[in-house]
Amino acid sequence: MSDAIQVHPEYNYKVVRQFAVMTVVWGIIGMAIGVFIAAQLYWPALNFDTPWLTFSRLRPLHTNAVIFAFGGCALMATSFYVVQRTSQVRLFSDKLAAFVFWGWQLVIVMAVITLPMGLTSTKEYAELEWPIDILIALVWVAYMITFFGTMIIRKVSHIYVANWFFGGFILTVLVLHVANSMVVPVSLFKSYSIYAGSVDAMMQWWYGHNAVGFFLTAGFLGMMYYFVPKQAGRPVYSYRLSVVHFWALISLYIWAGPHHLHYTALPDWTQSLGMAMSIILFVPSWGGMINGIMTLSGAWHKLRTDPILRFLVVSLSFYGMSTFEGPMMAIKTVNALSHYTDWTVGHVHSGALGWVAMVSIGAIYHLIPVLFNRERMYSIYLINVHFWLATIGVVLYIVAMWMSGVLQGLMWRAINADGTLTYSFVESLEASKPFYLVRFIGGVLVVTGMLIMAYNCYRTIKGHTSREVLDDTELKAA
Repeated sequence: MSDAIQVHPEYNYKVVRQFAVMTVVWGIIGMAIGVFIAAQLYWPALNFDTPWLTFSRLRPLHTNAVIFAFGGCALMATSFYVVQRTSQVRLFSDKLAAFVFWGWQLVIVMAVITLPMGLTSTKEYAELEWPIDILIALVWVAYMITFFGTMIIRKVSHIYVANWFFGGFILTVLVLHVANSMVVPVSLFKSYSIYAGSVDAMMQWWYGHNAVGFFLTAGFLGMMYYFVPKQAGRPVYSYRLSVVHFWALISLYIWAGPHHLHYTALPDWTQSLGMAMSIILFVPSWGGMINGIMTLSGAWHKLRTDPILRFLVVSLSFYGMSTFEGPMMAIKTVNALSHYTDWTVGHVHSGALGWVAMVSIGAIYHLIPVLFNRERMYSIYLINVHFWLATIGVVLYIVAMWMSGVLQGLMWRAINADGTLTYSFVESLEASKPFYLVRFIGGVLVVTGMLIMAYNCYRTIKGHTSREVLDDTELKAA
């Protein structure tokens, strides 16, 4: 048996196992929908003239599935695991933990049903209608009570920094969700926001960018601060820097939302404030990235043989790249070129696929053998194959979108001597079409990697022994 199971049988690993498995399942579903709608942009006939298969309905389903289903399950699995291990106590309430799991799955299933039907609030990353929003809030409160309750009853005085990031993410996401989801219902699945005009836009992007900042950044930094040192077998490079990173990140990120609204009806001073805070945000972001990568000091050789550690470290590289790119794109003069183009799509996916997905995948590969009492994953070779498929796929995706985005921005602003536009919108779309094919190919590679992960996890959970393990055993015997 693994040391974790022998020494600490009191931990609640059941809910962690459930969330870990569903992370893989929802990851495949969410990313496959993304690949399908990417294919629709190259082959438009793939919507089959069916309303619920159109890009406009499947795109919000894709974003909700990858952010809240895949990302949410990964965060809940790792936060419940880490808070127990670092607090040395069982979860505060097994019943609440079970409610969090089943309630969250119900939220996701309701999204899968309502979004293709066109039932939407039309707010990006907050498309779900008010009955589902209420369920989300209830599940999130249960999640918060379970997490913080476990920290309150901890057996150690110290609160490890990963729990700071998890706790900050949980509290802030609850506030963001409730504030942005304030609506006046007019029927069971139709409502109108209580905010109007530019105030509604500001509320939406205060929510939207901080969903990125706290759900997709702070939460996954909590994951990074536990699993990178654990997998590397090294302490965090600088614990003091990790604490500074936490306070700087949560103090600055909350102000950055207005950079989504440059050149709109939002007051100019608000746009400029969002830009300034976004640029300053570069500093704590890179501080955290450097802290994570430097944790490998003295353990760099492990990257040659440990593809799980490779996932975790490469995710940090993508984190550093996307948190440099984001502040740069927030600068008004750069934004004038990048806004509304595929460059934004490339930036989002460098963070989502490069940072969030890769750190999640590395964490799940670390967890599965521990949770199911196995010596190791079924096949290290398959993890290595997955790593290269994911890396090549992400690079193809984001480079294609960068090139397409810059091309679009330049074509849209090109002016003839008489002041008329040089290119029509259709001409810019035709110019982007080859890049859409490359984006689709990159997505196929990423989903293929996820299918390999599912197979590897299944064989590990079932306790099967791979040929490579048998070969190692034979070599040792010889």
